[in-house]
Formats: sequence, structure tokens, C-alpha cells
Amino acid sequence: MTLLNKHFYLQDTVTVARELLGAVLCKKDGDNILKSTICETEAYTQDDPACHAYKGKTPRCDVMFKEGGFCYVYFIYGMHYCMNVVTEQKNRGCAVLIRSIEPLNWIADTSGPSKLCRALGITKDFNGIDLRSIKSPLWIEKGVSPAEIVSAPRIGISSAIDYPWRFYIKNCKWVSKK
Repeated sequence: MTLLNKHFYLQDTVTVARELLGAVLCKKDGDNILKSTICETEAYTQDDPACHAYKGKTPRCDVMFKEGGFCYVYFIYGMHYCMNVVTEQKNRGCAVLIRSIEPLNWIADTSGPSKLCRALGITKDFNGIDLRSIKSPLWIEKGVSPAEIVSAPRIGISSAIDYPWRFYIKNCKWVSKK
């Protein structure tokens, strides 16, 4: 097991979004550790109108202004949680949305950002945790780089939809549907 370190998360957000594909998201579940391959991501930077940090720091997105490697969880539509990985330097307001994962040692439908949070029990309680520490209830390990990565416009947003900042592993059955 090799944890992704601070330097990984301090890279450019779009680079982190691509390089998270194939990494392993790990969650403590009692005495077990649920492991999943990250299959799909989307990048969001502070100068991007679709980013929660676009208008600056607010109580909702203040975690995005930490240095890279922290978990940013938000609640949408009054019913769903979504998990992001904070990227870049402190005070930048950048993050990568984890859109889908492939369960490795457990079974669940994780083919979308809210589905994976529901399956893993990720709620606002995970907002702000350090993903770079094995002592956290959630962390990310190095995985296997995928053979083919697809870059596409992001989905599920209403502004800056033309940015090709959605990345996924080609032919992966766990990738979210439009």
C-alpha cells in the first residue's frame, strides 16, 4: 500500500483529475477496509464558473481553500452527497469530483457521485478529513494506471459545460450515465 502524498494533490487540478483514475479509494468499515478503483473524475478550479469556489470562500466551500489532499463533501438537491478531493496550494479553491468507483472487495452500485457516497456512507461528517493519512476513515492509495483514458465535457452542470475536464477509464462499466 502506498498512500498518495501531499505533492500529488498539490499538482494542477486537471492533472490530478486524470491521475486519480486507477487509484484506490479506501474506507474503514469497522474491522474491514472497503477498496474501490476510481473510474471517473471531474476537475473544478476557482476560475471556473461551475466551481463552488468561483465566487470566493463561503461556509459551504471553505474546505476547498485548504491545501490539496483534503476531502470536500457537499449536499445537493436536498438529498445527495458528493465527494471531492481538494487540490493545489492553500487558498486556491480547487477540487476534483469523484464521479464513479469500481468496488474491489465489496458489492454496490457506485456508478455516480451520489451513489458512491450512499454506498460508502460518505456524509458531511467526512468534509475536511485528511485523505493523506491512514488514520483517517477515508484515504487514497496508488493504483494501476489505466490503459486508456477518455476526456469529455463535464455533465450535470449548467455553466462551463464545454470544459473537457471529465475523465474516465475507457470501457469501464462503472462510469456514470448522463
